Amino acid sequence: MAAIVSERTVLDVAESGTRAVNSALMAADAPAVVTLANPRGAHALACGLDRDIAVTVEGHVGYYCAGMNQHATVTVEGSAGVGVAENMMSGTVRVRGDASQSAGATAHGGLLVIEGNAGARCGISMKGVDIVVGGNIGHMSAFMGQAGRLVVCGDAGDGLGDSLYEARIYVKGTVKSLGADCVEKPVREEHLAELAELLKAAEIDEDPAAFRRYGSARGLYHFQVDNAGAY
Repeated sequence: MAAIVSERTVLDVAESGTRAVNSALMAADAPAVVTLANPRGAHALACGLDRDIAVTVEGHVGYYCAGMNQHATVTVEGSAGVGVAENMMSGTVRVRGDASQSAGATAHGGLLVIEGNAGARCGISMKGVDIVVGGNIGHMSAFMGQAGRLVVCGDAGDGLGDSLYEARIYVKGTVKSLGADCVEKPVREEHLAELAELLKAAEIDEDPAAFRRYGSARGLYHFQVDNAGAY
């Protein structure tokens, strides 16, 4: 199943199957650097990793790649399906291509970088993760975002930040529409410094001063009957 190539362990997903590959990655004696060859859009690759390991996937992946990640660094040399880095706790997940909907959903920590575009509901219910998208994002992104930062270097679709709590959103391009209780906020020096740090970590060369900031108006924190139509 495993081959050693120039100090690099290569696991063939098509040959061994997802279950065997994931088990090998989580084994106590697993190597620190692993390449997954021939993923062919397999679902749930590199899920549940909980230690310092660097995994590179040579191709496109399906649903929930790198879900529940802790400590590991996972790089997808292609595009990713629904829910990449879903419920991630820590570590780094990088997608060189595009990501489908719900990227980084419910994630509590770590850094998710999508170098291309992300689909609908990027960062839905995010709980502390940092997400940096090099391109555009789809509708309802950061819906019910509770904590963390979402940085978008392109445009954002409809309903950005709908029902947002305390997550911060930075967008360089245009926003088609803001969701309920999401408003534009001033960009202060602390936010420029925060953006510069996030862009550097994501290895994306953009000027922090070109971004606008969005956050919660905090009007939906407590139920008020006069606002029932907004819930």
